[in-house]
Amino acid sequence: MFAPYELALGLRYVRAKRRNHFISVISSISMLGIAVGVTALITVLSVMNGFETELRARILGMTAHATVTVPGGALTGWEAVAARAAQRPEVIGVAPYVQGEAMLGFGSKLSGAVVRGILPGEEPKVSDVGEHMLVGELTDLAPGEYGIVLGRELAYAIGVAPGDKLMMLVAQGKLTPAGYMPRMRRFTVTGIFEAGMYEYDRTVAMVHARDAAAVFGLGDGMSGVRLKLADMFEAPRTSQALADELGPGFHASDWTRQHVNFFRAIRTEKTVMFVILTLIVAVAAFNIISTLVMVVTEKEADIAILRTLGASPRSIMAVFMVQGTLIGLVGTLLGVGGGVGLALNVETIVPWLEQSFGVQFLPADVYYISRLPSELHLADVIQIGALSFALSFLSTLLPALRASRVQPAESLRHE
Repeated sequence: MFAPYELALGLRYVRAKRRNHFISVISSISMLGIAVGVTALITVLSVMNGFETELRARILGMTAHATVTVPGGALTGWEAVAARAAQRPEVIGVAPYVQGEAMLGFGSKLSGAVVRGILPGEEPKVSDVGEHMLVGELTDLAPGEYGIVLGRELAYAIGVAPGDKLMMLVAQGKLTPAGYMPRMRRFTVTGIFEAGMYEYDRTVAMVHARDAAAVFGLGDGMSGVRLKLADMFEAPRTSQALADELGPGFHASDWTRQHVNFFRAIRTEKTVMFVILTLIVAVAAFNIISTLVMVVTEKEADIAILRTLGASPRSIMAVFMVQGTLIGLVGTLLGVGGGVGLALNVETIVPWLEQSFGVQFLPADVYYISRLPSELHLADVIQIGALSFALSFLSTLLPALRASRVQPAESLRHE
């Protein structure tokens, strides 16, 4: 009774039993539609956030946050560069590497590969490929023994197993009386890894950095150094600052440049899904318009009496805005609660559904990520809740304006 009469009357219209029960059904459907739309929007965006984080972790498990190289040549004295990089507080790991392209052959099968030379003792500082070994260890790569570790799909493509000897052909060859001859070297397969990303499992092979330098003709040099940072999102600034500090002959790159199209595609998909699912909320919110229009038509006599008692058009408008806003608010709160609960438990609910119905949504033999990861962001919840409430509020304006223009004499003439 302490509330303004517009608020009290609007709440009474929501609670009261109407003669036209169809209006109550439409109001419930509108409320439920908003709740379902908000729940779906929060859940889908959380799952897409989880996929983005999972894929980023798998990509950065094989590639460093940043690299510093000397374009078109070998980096000699990499130890000094690594020591300079390690002095920066944001750098938590440094390791040299050699990288080149080669053809791997075994029997009658050939396949292109990206050959990466590493120092087994330094590599864990910048990547976690050692944690994904299916057979063997990175430490099995010893200088001068020409051992090689292959991705699972690459090993399957050329049909090799640990212990087999394959042939590596690289373009850096020499001119002989018989013509240009590519450089060839026999390697022994010492291990197989599975990073969980087809791009790496199918194309990457690892050898000892000294063996790679010998094959690619780098002598005692390296292709560059790789950096791991405390904050991966500082990679562009940190790598460029280090390259500028080292001098004009150095080039910096980072993970955001190397995979820019991939992460841009994910962001585009998130934006499109946000727009599509927002339409669900919008349709439910616009149902409030039809609900309030019917209420206004039913309550024309009541509106006329209020006007004759001195109610202003603004007050009449406020009464129906309260009613429509309450429908939107309750639907939004239900949707936020359902969306947050579902997003936080989707990794438990989905396996339960798979086990209960005997289905598998993401088969492990088709998808490398065979579970639905979820990562709930507070900013997404606030944004979705605010958008839903705003759409609901805007949907009340037209019917409420119509109610404020009801003419008392015209409405009461037929009563």
